[in-house]
Amino acid sequence: MLYSQEIIKTLYSMSKKKNPDAYSWQFASVGGAVRIQIRNGEDIRHLGELDRKLWTVLSCPAGGLEFDPATLRYIDADGDGNIRVDEVIATAQWLTRIIKDADSLLQGTDTIDFSHFNTEDPDGARLLSSARQILANLKVERDSISLAETSDNTRIFAETLFNGDGIITPASAAGEEALAKLITDVAACMGSSTDRSGAEGITAENIEAFYTACADYAAWKAAGTPEVFPFGDQTADALAAVEALKDKVADYFMRCKLIGFDAATSDAVDVSVEKIAAIEGNLADASSKIADQPLAKPVKEALLPLKEGLNPAWKAAVDAMAALCLDPKQQTLSEVEWNALVTRFAPYSAWLEAKKGAEVEPLGLEAVQAILKEDKKAALLDLTEKDKAEEANALSIEEVDKLVRLHKDFYRFLNNYVVLADFYNPDLKAIFQAGRLYIDQRSTDLCIKVDGPSPEISSLSGMFILYCACHSDKLGKSFNIAAVLTAGDVDGLRPGKNAVFYDREGNDYTAQVTSIVENPLSLRQAFWAPYRKAARWISDKIDKNAAAKNDKSMGDLTAAADKATDGKGAEAGAAIKPGFDVGKIAGITIAVAAVSGVLIGLVATLKSLTWWQWIVLIAVIMLLISAPSVFIAWRKLRKRDLGPVLNANGWAMNAASLVSVKFGKTLTSLAQYPKLTEVDPEARKKAIRKRFWWCFAGIVVVTCLLLWLLNVLSPLGNCFRSPLPKYRPEPVEEVIVPVDEIPALPVQESPVEPAE
Repeated sequence: MLYSQEIIKTLYSMSKKKNPDAYSWQFASVGGAVRIQIRNGEDIRHLGELDRKLWTVLSCPAGGLEFDPATLRYIDADGDGNIRVDEVIATAQWLTRIIKDADSLLQGTDTIDFSHFNTEDPDGARLLSSARQILANLKVERDSISLAETSDNTRIFAETLFNGDGIITPASAAGEEALAKLITDVAACMGSSTDRSGAEGITAENIEAFYTACADYAAWKAAGTPEVFPFGDQTADALAAVEALKDKVADYFMRCKLIGFDAATSDAVDVSVEKIAAIEGNLADASSKIADQPLAKPVKEALLPLKEGLNPAWKAAVDAMAALCLDPKQQTLSEVEWNALVTRFAPYSAWLEAKKGAEVEPLGLEAVQAILKEDKKAALLDLTEKDKAEEANALSIEEVDKLVRLHKDFYRFLNNYVVLADFYNPDLKAIFQAGRLYIDQRSTDLCIKVDGPSPEISSLSGMFILYCACHSDKLGKSFNIAAVLTAGDVDGLRPGKNAVFYDREGNDYTAQVTSIVENPLSLRQAFWAPYRKAARWISDKIDKNAAAKNDKSMGDLTAAADKATDGKGAEAGAAIKPGFDVGKIAGITIAVAAVSGVLIGLVATLKSLTWWQWIVLIAVIMLLISAPSVFIAWRKLRKRDLGPVLNANGWAMNAASLVSVKFGKTLTSLAQYPKLTEVDPEARKKAIRKRFWWCFAGIVVVTCLLLWLLNVLSPLGNCFRSPLPKYRPEPVEEVIVPVDEIPALPVQESPVEPAE
């Protein structure tokens, strides 16, 4: 719906009468709604006074937009992922308070002159000082600061000892090598954090955890008395050797016990000769299968041999265990001796389980004890406190980056939030337009990133929407878009169709249509839509009937072949045929006669029409068929609204955003072919004949329509009819005859018999 300037002025004057002290806004009709115009910095300064009912957007997502993400994070003050009106107002008030000349915001430059800082405001003076500090850190002498200088924290804080983030680096030790090495050790053992300068450093939490780990590790080491190590320095290796054999030795002694329980089980628990014989190829390569066999040949005495008779796959492990834990002269090992050996490791195992401070173990016990003895914990914590003391200054430096980014992008954001000026400007693109989709000999610039298809909401927009899944193997990115088509035909579009999507940076993605929200694109398409649907329906019916008949024929042939093969043809012919129904035949005859009478009357009526009346009749019938479709399309095209599409993507739209037919043609571009230099002569002749007949048919239809209108409506219609010749009698000469000369007429008597 478009509004005239008179209506806008009337609405504005009415609002001024209600509140004469209100700020003077300028309004314009944009996209079918009355919206304010942001003309200067004062308009931005007074955004808080604008009635929220007049905002185009009440909320929008803080991500997934073609806009600087850092700027969006600054505007989204509460960090909830949505930018609301209050946050936009707060940003506008802060920005116009810091900047002296608010009109400079409309220029959208990424550089701010120091003369534009409002030093009368405390925050403005503070940020100006921080801006000068940034240039000093970068060793730059200039009276302005740019986004390239504020956005690189690594360069800004590269040579600073303390930068307010609570992270200290070896450089923070200011030349004390011992303290710098300690910071490096803490980072190596407890992990590190990235400092604002870009270097790796540690926090107060890392320092506390490091000294706690050192104390725990030293105490644990002190608890390791000689009694804990039954085999001295080789205790760890001995325990590993015993653990490697623990399960296999237990299996061996159980087999021996089964033989002692019943000698008949000896064959079952002994080495399986069949399994060994089943091993093919080189047995040296089948050690895993051989290892599944018993550790040694089970015997009733339950003695494990240590020298001879061991499973070859386990002999090396048994030799290693015996060398570390047993007397070299010992030949066998009983179950009692084995259990006693395992028990000797109990104190050592308990000591291992109580281990603490493993994080500092790579430093070694001596280094840990030296660190505890020097006790530089307080010195490290003091450095972190000095770093935190610079937090306010560091945050102020980062706030300068916020100021420069908003100075560059805030006016553009308002043109996509308060009003949709960028969307309706053919030379610009809105922040929600993700890129361009190429499909079916056309491209569309109205592509919006969405979480997924939402046809039930998007259908309210009255737009033809393609939901596409986009993916790039090169970039490793995947997302969904809603591509709005506003021109062209739609016959070739279907789910599963592939296309190519280009983002705003020129990166290409493979796009596949996942679902379609169908709505009319033009009146021409709506006019032919009923006939296309009818043709499609007829084609589908023909295909289904042909397929059904083909299946029936194949079924009949198969049945006939089966009957012929089984010799049951005679039985099939014995089926009882239905009798002759006289009533049914009579009803059919009457119905056919009635229909035939109607058809004969219709044919007689149509037969009397002239050729041009036939053409008019066909044109009228076509208009009657297409009129409902065209009317519906006309209404939908007038009400095409982008709002529901954006609402489905997390926007809270507060006003209509209509897409007219004329504006829609700027969003979807159709293929334009140049004039052909080489054409097939036969094809040229066919094209000329086709154009000729189409032009001739058009002229005939228009002429007949005009004749029909003149014949029916115009008072001159009689000129176009073929009237019968009028009867005009000849004049008769008047003759006067005297009365006495009139001959008397003979009187005929009535043949009535007299009464008796």
